[in-house]
This record gives sequence, structure tokens and C-alpha cells, in this order.
Amino acid sequence: MAAKVVKAAIVGASTLLGKELANELNASASTVWDLKLLDASLADVGMATGQIASAGDEAILIQTIEPGAFDGMDIVFFAGDAATTLKHWKEARATGSGIVDVSAALEAEGVVRCPWIQGAGVGAARVVVPAHPAAVMLGQIVTRLQAKWQSVRAVATVMEPASQQGSAGLDEMHQQTVALLSFQAVPKDVYDAQVAFNLSAALGPETKVDLRAIAARIRRDLRLIAGEEATNATAMQLLQAPVFNGYTASVFVDLDPEAVMGEVESALEGGIVSVVTHDEPGPSNLSATEQGQLLVSVQASSDGVRGFWLWMAVDNLKLSAQTAIACAAELAVV
Repeated sequence: MAAKVVKAAIVGASTLLGKELANELNASASTVWDLKLLDASLADVGMATGQIASAGDEAILIQTIEPGAFDGMDIVFFAGDAATTLKHWKEARATGSGIVDVSAALEAEGVVRCPWIQGAGVGAARVVVPAHPAAVMLGQIVTRLQAKWQSVRAVATVMEPASQQGSAGLDEMHQQTVALLSFQAVPKDVYDAQVAFNLSAALGPETKVDLRAIAARIRRDLRLIAGEEATNATAMQLLQAPVFNGYTASVFVDLDPEAVMGEVESALEGGIVSVVTHDEPGPSNLSATEQGQLLVSVQASSDGVRGFWLWMAVDNLKLSAQTAIACAAELAVV
């Protein structure tokens, strides 16, 4: 049977997430995505009009958003900044296109989704906001454990990578690293603090990255996709990590006193979750890059406290793209 053809536009195609989306869509085996790549202003992102970009093995033209750009589209992905989404989403919606807003600017206009946790069924919604990747990480773990054990408590420390802030975050991390190794002053335009070679729970007063707002969104999305019980069972702290890409998290889980490690690993394994055994190298932000899996290792607590330590890692850009595509697949069949 021939794969279904879906016409889709990616707004913000020059961003890190836009590029990841294009690559993932181009690699799809079940659906043929007929892609149009768009940016609000190519001059603003340092690109000439009609810039050629790659989507997997394909070369595709990135175009500016002109009147009629969304005509005939089944799905429009918004992967740029919130301002661009707010400026153009109604124009896209007016054409009858389904909207997948990875910028999270339209939380008040649509529904937050993670089909792997919530199950199939977007209902009548035509505007979908894919859940934050850290919420997907925690939701996958806690809901799977709750399906096995009645009582579950989790305490998570989540490490935020620079790539969550797009190219601006990556560039400043790189520039700070080079400056520090050269004994020079570090640039602080994005973080208003040194983030290279530093782990922090708070950034500078003029930062453009509000860790408290990010943590609030993670908890809000977790509640929407995993429910009250899972959210109330999960305590979380968000830290800015000195890494370029990949979410990592250390999670302590308190389960039934009779739970054993093999049962915990079996409860977690499957779907996008891959349990790393003790005879394999442990998960890391590097090993998770381009894997398309949430890597998890399990270790029983050895300090006399009942419970298990989970160490998790995932490619945040790839997970965001995969969640967005799963949401788009639901819209495409409505």
C-alpha cells in the first residue's frame, strides 16, 4: 500500500528545531510529507531569499512567508519564535490547516498533547501544542511506574541544555567556552551569567532564559498529559547545565517495598523508552544524540533508603520533533 501523502509547511525552518523537524519528516516511512519550508524574514536570520536547505537527503528551498503561503497545506508546524507564531497562525488556520505549535505560543488556543502518554484521539481540536520534552520524559517514567505500582513518588533533577534556546543559546555557550579558555570576558547577552563550565539553578537578572517559567511550563504540561496523580507524585528542580544538547535527569523513585530492579526495568522498557543495562555504557547527553530514544538506567538505592535511582538522557530536539510529528499524525487523520 502506498504511503499517505500529507502537505505540510514548517514555519521557522532555519531554526535548530525546524531543521530537525524537516529531517524527521523526510525520514518518515509511514507517511510521505510534501514539505514547504518557510521563515518570517530570511534577512533576519542571516539568509538570502530563496536559501537552499537540506531535509534528510533532500534539498528544499526556504521561502519567506508571503500571502497565500499556507494555501493547500494539511498541517502547518510553527517551530520559530513565539512572535512569528502569534503573527501568522490565524492566517494558517483560516486555510483549514491543522496547526502544530512547537513554539508553545498557542497554549491558550489549543490542546497540549503527547500521544504516547495520552493515547490516540485529538478530538475536534485543530490547534495542538506538543508537550515540553522534559514533561514527556517525566510523564513516560511516572505513568509507567504508576501502571505497575499503586504508590509512586518521584524526585527529579532535570538539566536544561543550551539548544533549548535555539542557535542563540548554542552560540553563547560556544562563545563563553572559547572566551574562558582564552582567559577573556564571557558574553552574557542570552543568559546574563556564565553557563559554560557552570551548573546553576538561577541565571542573571537580565537573562532571556527564565528557568522558573520553563519549570512551570514543564509541570503544567506534565499535568495535562499525565494527569493530576502523576504530577502530584513528582517533585522537580530545573538546572541550567553546561552542555550544548540533550536533556538529562536524575530521578529518585519510591515504590512498593517489594519492588525489585528487574521489575522496574520491565515496567519502563518499550516504545520510546530504552532501558540501558549495567553491562552497557550508561546514558548521557552524548549517547542520546540522534538516538530517538529516551535512555534510562536503573540502580537500586544502596544507602539504606528504599527506592531506585533512574538516570535518563534524551536528544531534546529530536524528542520535540518526534512529539510534534505524532501530534500532526493525529490531526492529519481528523
